[in-house]
Amino acid sequence: MTSVRERKMMAQTPDVLYPSHFAYRHIGPRRADVHEMLEPLGYDSLDAFIDAVVPEEIRLRRPLALPPGRSEREVLQALRGLAGMNRVFRSYIGMGYAGCFTPQVIQRNVLENPGWYTAYTPYQAEIAQGRLEALLNFQTVVSDLTGLEIANASLLDEATAAAEAMNLSLAVSGAEGRRDSSLHCEAGLNPKGG
Repeated sequence: MTSVRERKMMAQTPDVLYPSHFAYRHIGPRRADVHEMLEPLGYDSLDAFIDAVVPEEIRLRRPLALPPGRSEREVLQALRGLAGMNRVFRSYIGMGYAGCFTPQVIQRNVLENPGWYTAYTPYQAEIAQGRLEALLNFQTVVSDLTGLEIANASLLDEATAAAEAMNLSLAVSGAEGRRDSSLHCEAGLNPKGG
């Protein structure tokens, strides 16, 4: 359903379906694009197409009962109000972590360096590649500072680091794959690492 104002705008800019809507101004299909998509399917309009393909029993013929829109400021205030109702009984974040000072040069050039990540989820190759490069740099620095031939940096968490260390020790000792090989953990080991 379009308002009188939207219809007037559409008449002035007939190439865009709903020119007053932000999304359509930026990513919306043009009328020619819609026609090009519908023509091979044999439909004259999106409404006719939807009427043909969406079963009547799941169609909603009335507008959604949504509250009126809010400004960004109003939404943020409402979210802060909801978040303020939370009560922290116990923090489950940070077993094994400690508050420490991170120099700005490290924070900016290692932790927040855009070269290490992109706008993808952490499990997609694009960001994983950056994480691997950051871990390689970290391992190199640890090796240089300690004089050790090897250094390890976990890919995800303490448990992964422990598994990597155990796997490495088995491989180096020649016990990997042997049924009689076993590993023992210290009783006071951080629970997240065990």
